[in-house]
Amino acid sequence: MKKSNFIDKKIKVGKFTSRVIDADNPSSVDVTREDKELDLRATAAVKAPIKRAKVCKNPIAKYDTRKMQAYIEYPDGRKEYVKKTT
Repeated sequence: MKKSNFIDKKIKVGKFTSRVIDADNPSSVDVTREDKELDLRATAAVKAPIKRAKVCKNPIAKYDTRKMQAYIEYPDGRKEYVKKTT
């Protein structure tokens, strides 16, 4: 297998292990045409309900990576952070 110049990250969920590819440099690893198509379909599958929620003026659940906290974004632009539970 070809060595790449980025940090190889792996995520394990249950019995499945996935490799994380750097979005800024996807050509640094061997990505098949099927992988690219799957990525495009997955991205579209996530964007479609978000777009529909915006059109219908429904609140959207999001995640703030800086604060590492979930929040709800309302159609008027207001953000309400979800309280952490322990």
